Amino acid sequence: MYKQELLDCHSRIKPHIHRTAVLTSGILNEMSGAELYFKCENFQRMGAYKIRGATNAIMLLPENDRKKGVVTHSSGNFAQALSLAAKNLGIQAHIVMPSNAPKVKRDAVEYYGGNIVLCRPTIDARISMADKIIKETGATFIHPSNDLNVIIGQGTAAKELLEDYPDLNFLIAPVGGGGLIAGSALAAYHFGKSCKVYGGEPFEADDAFRSFYSGKIETNMTTNTIADGLKTVLGDKTFPIIRKYVSDIFRVSEKEIIDAMYLIWERLKIVVEPSSAVAFAAILKEKKHFKNQKVGILISGGNVDLKKLPF
Repeated sequence: MYKQELLDCHSRIKPHIHRTAVLTSGILNEMSGAELYFKCENFQRMGAYKIRGATNAIMLLPENDRKKGVVTHSSGNFAQALSLAAKNLGIQAHIVMPSNAPKVKRDAVEYYGGNIVLCRPTIDARISMADKIIKETGATFIHPSNDLNVIIGQGTAAKELLEDYPDLNFLIAPVGGGGLIAGSALAAYHFGKSCKVYGGEPFEADDAFRSFYSGKIETNMTTNTIADGLKTVLGDKTFPIIRKYVSDIFRVSEKEIIDAMYLIWERLKIVVEPSSAVAFAAILKEKKHFKNQKVGILISGGNVDLKKLPF
């Protein structure tokens, strides 16, 4: 299921994305007891993997719909991704952002050409404002994660990693709305060689872990995590894929996230955001599970406020 869609998507979006580097570290291998391959989507255009799904979703719109623009509600990486993807493809993106969104994120969206519309900082207000824009402009709504075309686009990062390292035993990704891990799981199923997929998630926003084991979509009890990109919940498109193709989800503490982030900065010499460190934190915590295995790690992004580092 979806193999041809992944192949077609990758061909479609290639002119608009970077094929990002894969880094390794002997020291991090020794510390984890595994052979690690870091897929660096922090080097991606706009600094995160989400440009892949945003580009694919826009390119699959009928021409008449594309001309009317696109809209989403996001205060994070997808706001920037959709803005840049729309700019690259010559259309307008309307981005509904909460009034308390950090200035650095608003500035980035504006830089990429997104039309920011502010709303009260609630989910209901976001949805209501997006609906208003759709009625006024005819723009098409694109969900940051719970959209099959977005999911397929995000899966191309894992597809590239498996093309470079086809004998990976495991693949691990952070889990927020589920777009990245769902797409990665589909890619691993079709392009890996018995490659199992795992997720990493903060204890402070562990809806995916609880959903995985309850069999129904759970909400977050708390979102008090430094991994700000992982505060969203699973949707009816991402959840079934995760349930079918993901082997397990591991939870990590805030300290474990910060320690893993520090190690990546220190040893790989790259800028990563806290959400990106969650997958590596899970490997360090579950060493016995990953011991002596070849493990691909999806570094989801590097959009971090350098004035607010946790170390």
